[in-house]
Amino acid sequence: MLRLFALLMAGLMSLSALAFERPFPAHALRGKMTPGYFPDISIDGKPRQLSPAARIFNQDNMIEMPAAIRGSDIVVNYTVDMNGNIDRIWILTPEEAAQKLPTSAAK
Repeated sequence: MLRLFALLMAGLMSLSALAFERPFPAHALRGKMTPGYFPDISIDGKPRQLSPAARIFNQDNMIEMPAAIRGSDIVVNYTVDMNGNIDRIWILTPEEAAQKLPTSAAK
């Protein structure tokens, strides 16, 4: 009986790990990204470049290779480094894209 209870508790605790909220930095910006040939990308129709250490996170918060991203007008949150290059990108789920960014984020 004790084993069954322990198994049930472990199962219930693991369910909360499936539903996580990704923490975006307070200074994150939002835009629509169209990938190009590395390191070039376009955000909101403006040509931008990825930094040498750029990281792109997919909807599952796993790192995505820039060459593997296909499509256009992908809704993303992103941060800019001190040189003006894009250093982190999060590809948003439809639920995340529907949420507003904090007001402190300005372009």
